[in-house]
This record gives sequence, C-alpha cells and structure tokens, in this order.
Amino acid sequence: MLRDLILRNRSYRRFDESARITADQLTDWIELARFSASGRNAQPLKYIPLFQQEDCDRLFPHLGWAGYLKDWKGPESGERPSAYIIIVNDTEIATNYFCDDGIAAQSILLGAVEAGYGGCMIASVNKKAVQQEFRIPERYQLLMVIALGKPVEEVVLEEMKDGDFKYWRDEEGVHHVPKRSLDELILKL
Repeated sequence: MLRDLILRNRSYRRFDESARITADQLTDWIELARFSASGRNAQPLKYIPLFQQEDCDRLFPHLGWAGYLKDWKGPESGERPSAYIIIVNDTEIATNYFCDDGIAAQSILLGAVEAGYGGCMIASVNKKAVQQEFRIPERYQLLMVIALGKPVEEVVLEEMKDGDFKYWRDEEGVHHVPKRSLDELILKL
C-alpha cells in the first residue's frame, strides 16, 4: 500500500554496506523517475548511478550527512551507502527544472523501499568537487545525491513539540523525526 511505503521511506543515513545494490536495481529505480511527472514535460534531469565500491568511496567525502547532529560526521565504514544516484539538470534542455528533482527523488526512493532498501536525499554536496571528481560536464547542473542501501537504523516519527522540528538521536542510536500535526497542516479558511 502506498501509505506503508511512504511511512517506511525515511531519511536513512546508516546502512549495511555489505548489502550491495546492482546496476539493474538502480536502472529500475531511475526508470520510475522517468515515468514520473515533469514540469512542462521537458524532462531535463539526468542520472549518474554509482554502485562500484571505488566510486562510492570517491563520492562519500563530498557529502554532508545530518546538519542537526553536530557531533556526527556521517556513517562509519561498514555503515555507508552501497550505491548512489547523482541527479543533474541538463541545462541544454532547460534552465528551470521546477520541482522535478523532488518528484524524481521520491519516485526513486519509493522504488528502493519497495525492494527492501532505503536512502536519503542529500543536497549538502560539495558540487564543484563532485563535478571535477566524476568529470561531469558543465552543462549538467548538480542538484542532489541520493544515498542508497540496506538501512540498519531505526527511524521513529513523533509529534512535534513546541515547534521544534530538529531531528535527533537518542542514547540507543534511534533517529527521531518530529512531524507537525495534521491539524497544523490543514488550513481552514
């Protein structure tokens, strides 16, 4: 059921790095993005799948992981993603990609969750370094990276208290994510 997929689709940041993801799996998930809506139907997004360990290792140092967890620099070796998808905008097709990146990323992540994996959209990226490291031509504007793998952390949704939206980890390493109430979200005009 879609609701169940969405509830399981959390921003996972720790994975079983030994659970590898294949090129075919990444292609299947990118195809879900291909089938998704696109502003003006321009379809300017392109995808760079990375699943080889050496490529994942090259990308990892250029990513920011969890801004609110000040003492955490990201997953340790063994808990890092086993694959990534770099999402870029092809500026020769369109300079405005509207909200296509969010739609595409959500489609990819829902496909991963359905297959028993999970991931995290990462916009905190040293984009210039990644462009250089992977020799991505300038026409492709780097938008975000999706980290993917077999999650090994528990993520709990809870009611937001006093407007505090910052996620946090407890002493057992459980990741807590405050959510606004439905009553707060629905405007009654």
